[in-house]
Amino acid sequence: MNTERKIRVLVAKPGLDGHDRGAKVVARALRDAGMEVVYTGLHQTPEQIVEAAIQEDVDMIGLSVLSGAHMTIFPRICELLKENNAEDIIVMGGGIISDDDIKELIDGGYAGALFTPGIRTGEIIKWIRSTMTEKLS
Repeated sequence: MNTERKIRVLVAKPGLDGHDRGAKVVARALRDAGMEVVYTGLHQTPEQIVEAAIQEDVDMIGLSVLSGAHMTIFPRICELLKENNAEDIIVMGGGIISDDDIKELIDGGYAGALFTPGIRTGEIIKWIRSTMTEKLS
C-alpha cells in the first residue's frame, strides 16, 4: 500500500479571461502524474481562489492568466494568502507573460515559477515534484 501523500494542486482561471484549454491540459497532466487536482473553472476572483485553496488544503495554486492581468492577480493572491495565514501554499502559473514580468513576479516572491505557452507538461510536473520535495524536507 502506498501511504505517500499526493500533491494537491488547485488550478484556477482568474479574471475575465475565458480561454481555459491550457489550464485543462495542465490539470489533466497533473492528475495523470498522480497529483490531486482541484479545477475551479473560469472567471474566479482572487478571493474565491484563495478561499478554495484553503478549503481544499492544497499545496499549490496554479494560475492560468492570458488576459494580461498577471501583474495585479499574482500579488493579490499572495496578499490574500498572507492575510489568511496560508503563505505555505506555493503559487505558480502560466500564460502569456513577458520575460520582464516573469522576472519581476518571481523576484518579488509572487510566484515560484511561471510557464509560458509551449512548455512541456513534464517540465511543470518536474518543477512541482522538485519544489514539494524541498518544501517537505
